[in-house]
Amino acid sequence: MSTAPTKAFASQADLDEKKITFQQLSAHCWAYTAEGDPNSGVIIGDKYILVSDATATPAMARDLIAKIRTVSDKPIKYVLLTHYHAVRVLGASAYAAEGATEIIASRGTYELIVERGAQDMQSEIERFPRLFRGVEGIPGLTWPTMVVGDGQPGRQGSLCIDLGGVKVDIWHPGAGHTRGDTIAWVEAEKVLFSGDLVEYEAGVYTGDAQLEEWPATLEALRALNAEAIVPGRGEAMMGHANVNKALDYTKRWVETLFGCGKEAAKQGLDLKASMALTRQSMDPIFGHVFIYEHCLPFDVSRAYDEAQGIKNPRIWTAERDKDMWAALQA
Repeated sequence: MSTAPTKAFASQADLDEKKITFQQLSAHCWAYTAEGDPNSGVIIGDKYILVSDATATPAMARDLIAKIRTVSDKPIKYVLLTHYHAVRVLGASAYAAEGATEIIASRGTYELIVERGAQDMQSEIERFPRLFRGVEGIPGLTWPTMVVGDGQPGRQGSLCIDLGGVKVDIWHPGAGHTRGDTIAWVEAEKVLFSGDLVEYEAGVYTGDAQLEEWPATLEALRALNAEAIVPGRGEAMMGHANVNKALDYTKRWVETLFGCGKEAAKQGLDLKASMALTRQSMDPIFGHVFIYEHCLPFDVSRAYDEAQGIKNPRIWTAERDKDMWAALQA
């Protein structure tokens, strides 16, 4: 008796290396992008450098550092964690040798590391082994040395850093990808480093999201009138119209997904039926993009929960990951 093949768990079968691009966006701002893999941003001042999103392992961070060293020998003093996910933060220790003295995160991100950082670390390493090359070099969880704001959205709790010739504003614009999302904004050059609040032509992971609030947070970013953006995944976008294209892409994903979750809850569907309902709307629009099949079951699970009133996302453990995958992607 034959059975249908099971899709490889998450991205365990994704072994193809991606082409890295290190692109200058403005006088002081650079994008480190990788064909839909997680991006990092770099801001180079006359005195110091800030890196936004540290990469997943110290070994992978050293690849980014090598790119930075082709254009500047200034100390990389600041590392910004746009949110708590392991793939963004666990490479931070590599920057100490390059002059890093400050690791910056929002109050919400700090609280999420306390609440679920250890579980997230184990979960993500098992989901996407290619992105954790050199995993044995991770010394443990990454903890911020500077915590920004009080957890409330808006610029009133912002931090301004002078890198020498360029100022960077850092604040929590509102919940979305997580409840602690943090951005870096170079106002003089109109460049936005959004982390995973914004994606373009790649899967939008929402497994730990605040889906109801996310669209309003995107509109707060739109109001900045950025001329360039480094999204969490996808190519860096240049020009105001292209920045809006990335914002619109992310908003469409979030609203379509959450709308399906609310419809499933209204109909009293179970999780598997919610997945089928969601696919009817999502597959035709987004089914072709990088890590779509990885993201979708986690996204449907979160939309299903939030639509039923579970405001604080349930913690993903390696065990919960695999149980959910077996239920939805087998």
